Amino acid sequence: MNVQIEPSWKEQLQEEFGKPYFQQLTDSVRREYTVGACYPPGKFIFNAFNLCPFDKVKVVIIGQDPYHEPGQAHGLSFSVQDGVAFPPSLQNIFKEIHDDLGTPMPQSGDLSRWAQQGVLLLNATLTVRAHLANSHATLGWQNFTDAAIKALATHREHIVYMLWGGFARSKSYMIDKQRNLVLESVHPSPLSANRGGWFGQHQFSRCNDYLRQNGLEPIEW
Repeated sequence: MNVQIEPSWKEQLQEEFGKPYFQQLTDSVRREYTVGACYPPGKFIFNAFNLCPFDKVKVVIIGQDPYHEPGQAHGLSFSVQDGVAFPPSLQNIFKEIHDDLGTPMPQSGDLSRWAQQGVLLLNATLTVRAHLANSHATLGWQNFTDAAIKALATHREHIVYMLWGGFARSKSYMIDKQRNLVLESVHPSPLSANRGGWFGQHQFSRCNDYLRQNGLEPIEW
């Protein structure tokens, strides 16, 4: 199967494309996009991979599935397209970055600027039906995105994994904590963050400190 994805990821995930689940997944996603509105637009489904090649990954931030309202999702976890109002989780992410690093609040919620620096903004499920969160969670995407995490865990080291909330933290078993830094916290959504465990964790400065210690350029958050 000729999947349109960034070449280094295509090489790492080649085996997945030949597995029965991936053919079934592809058929299901095509059908879903045919019968109703789904997000992100097709050209952005593999955007997280396309903007952040395998050998450039320095940080991994795992989300659950894309935003499900019009104009928001473009294939990067927690990111929205330019000009779109910041969802509550993204507002809390930016607030914590401001409190941690003293940087001004950004004007854009498009996190492509992070991806291009080596932040893999990976949703576990890469598509969603309009207005219906987690509607594609059972289609098979998690087999694929777990394979991506395992490929990084096997072939790369000195990566910072930011696992926010119970779902993302459930992926930690795949990561060698001796060779990488794992930062775990509650989810940045107001439902979780406002109860404590999100603000004041200094995850972004800790991430950059770790990158510097391993001879890597820090992220301009």
